[in-house]
Amino acid sequence: MSHILAIANQKGGVGKTTTAVNLAASLAIAERRTLLVDADPQGNATSGVGIAKHEVEISLYDVLVEGRSVREVILPAPGLPHLAVLPATQDLVGAELQLVEREGREAALRDALAPILGEYDYIVVDCPPSLGLLTLNVLATANSVVIPIQCEYYGLEGISQLLNTVRLVQQNFNPGLAISGVLLTMFDSRLNLCRQVAEDATEYFEGKVFGTPIPRNVRLAEAPSFGKPILLYDAQSVGAKSYLAVGKELIRRLEPAPVVQTTPAPAPHPEVAT
Repeated sequence: MSHILAIANQKGGVGKTTTAVNLAASLAIAERRTLLVDADPQGNATSGVGIAKHEVEISLYDVLVEGRSVREVILPAPGLPHLAVLPATQDLVGAELQLVEREGREAALRDALAPILGEYDYIVVDCPPSLGLLTLNVLATANSVVIPIQCEYYGLEGISQLLNTVRLVQQNFNPGLAISGVLLTMFDSRLNLCRQVAEDATEYFEGKVFGTPIPRNVRLAEAPSFGKPILLYDAQSVGAKSYLAVGKELIRRLEPAPVVQTTPAPAPHPEVAT
């Protein structure tokens, strides 16, 4: 079964979509079959892997509202053979209004993804920067939540609201949902404020913070405008190396270590007296 990761933070500008795109790419580079689901009506995760939003004819909106099959909508990600994309367009804005009166509305995404769960090792979902019905759908579907936190003054503001939403989803819709990681973004070790936010987050989340923060990096900021994950835009940049490290750490957290079977050494033959 797939590991379904919700990349969630209701604050905008914290590196949520950047994390969704580049974490999905890192998992694909590690030869994990990965599906990136763009659940943000802005569609930036779609364009961030090189798919032109204006050329997308059917999208996640059609899956959730019109009942189209997920397999009809999924597209290959250019340059990454192990990565596929379930794209979004601005039509997704209307999905919340059209789902609100539907019975079982919080399970629309879970039901849509059910037929393909065995086809991917990881499904990475870019949530909208809000705690509305679309985000509720993602959290009701996911196994794990990854929370990107910007290393700035207001970085931890609003996290308690997100955590309350996670608890409500656990209690009412998805008891198996867990926070699998907290990722520090826009980190600058030269700034006292960044170091303080990192210390506060590490203390607050008790072992959930990834060991590698994502630094401020010009190449990382440039990559979306070229429609490429940082690993395709500049694989030698510090941003690319950081996301690769986070991807490896996530794999270690979520995948059981292989059991190494050792063959016992043969018993020594007794010496025969001559």
